[in-house]
Amino acid sequence: MSAVEAAASPAPSEWRRAARDTLPMLLGFVPIALVLGAQAAQKGLAAGELVLMTGLNFAGGSEFVAVDLWASPPPVLLIVAMTLLVNSRHVLMGAALAPFLAHLPLRRALPALYLMCDEAWALGIADARRRRAAGLGFSLSYYLSAAAMMWSTWVAFTGLGALFGPAVGDLRPWGFDMAFAAIFLVLLRGMWTGVRAAQPWLVSLVAAGSTYLMVPGGWYVLVGAVSGVAAAWALGGRS
Repeated sequence: MSAVEAAASPAPSEWRRAARDTLPMLLGFVPIALVLGAQAAQKGLAAGELVLMTGLNFAGGSEFVAVDLWASPPPVLLIVAMTLLVNSRHVLMGAALAPFLAHLPLRRALPALYLMCDEAWALGIADARRRRAAGLGFSLSYYLSAAAMMWSTWVAFTGLGALFGPAVGDLRPWGFDMAFAAIFLVLLRGMWTGVRAAQPWLVSLVAAGSTYLMVPGGWYVLVGAVSGVAAAWALGGRS
C-alpha cells in the first residue's frame, strides 16, 4: 500500500483536525450562501432548484454569475459559457492536486476532484506540504472531510437563503458578501511561505484586477489564473 493510500484510511483524528481547520471558513460560507440564496429567490428560482445547482456545480463564483444572468427565459448558452469561464481555474487547481491523487483508484480520486473548491483545495495543498515536511503522505481523509463539510454547508445554506430570502430582502447592504474576501485572506495567510513565493500572487492580482476594470465578463478569472501560473514558472526557472 502506498503512503497516499495509507493516509486515505478513515481516522477519527483526521476528521477532528479537518473540522478544526474548516470551522472558520464554514462561518464565512454561511452569509455568502444566504446572499446567493436570497438573490436566486428574487430571480424566481425555487429553493430546490438552487440546491440542485449548488450541489452539482460546487463553485460559488460561477453560481453568482449564473444567478446574476438569470432571466425568463434564461440565456442558457451565455450562462453555460460564463460558468465555464469562471470555473476554468479549476483546471489549474486540479493539475496541482493531481500528483497527490495519482496513486488512488479512480473511485477515490473522482470524489476528491468533484468536491474540490478554492477553500478545500487550499487547505488540502497546505496540509500536504506540512505532512511532506514531516515525512508523511497526503491525507485523503483530511481533505475529503474538509471538502464534504464545505459542500454540505454551502448547499444547505443556499437553500435556506432561497427559502427565507424573500422575507428578509437584499442582504448585500449588510456586508455579508465581504466574507468572500475574508476567507481568501485567511487562505493566503495559511499558504504564506515568504515574499518571493508570493510574487506570482501579486502578478495574478494585478492582471485580474486590470482585466476586471477593462474587459466585461468573467475573463479576469482566466487572465489572473494564467498570469499567476506563468509568473510562477518564470520565477521558478530563474531560481
